[in-house]
Amino acid sequence: MIQISSNVALSEDEVELSAIRAQGAGGQNVNKVSSAIHLRFDINASSLPDFYKERLLALHDHRITKDGIIVIKAQQYRTQEQNKEDAIQRLVELIQSATVVQKSRKATRPSFSARQKRMDTKTHRSKTKTMRGKIKDY
Repeated sequence: MIQISSNVALSEDEVELSAIRAQGAGGQNVNKVSSAIHLRFDINASSLPDFYKERLLALHDHRITKDGIIVIKAQQYRTQEQNKEDAIQRLVELIQSATVVQKSRKATRPSFSARQKRMDTKTHRSKTKTMRGKIKDY
């Protein structure tokens, strides 16, 4: 079982893991060992609550396809087991981040004293700059 929150969990059958060869430099070992993990998770076919599904499908994340499948590629570590744990952890973090509800912003206005102080500093700055000009003889 993959624990998402205190009352939401996924069975490991819903997550499809496949081992692939990692990209990049690594010498002979990288060419013969399949240490990278390709994780696929179908949002629509999962046992997640509808609230989670709606929020995940509404995300604009490059890891979520148009069909509603999350694709995560983990190749940071040298062993397949560590990459598997990393991919599952990243899936859990993605699902948890989708459920965070942002606080709504309340519009505020600056106080009278704040506006007065701003105008005073502007006039003071203006006087300072006019004093730096050329002196005119009349």
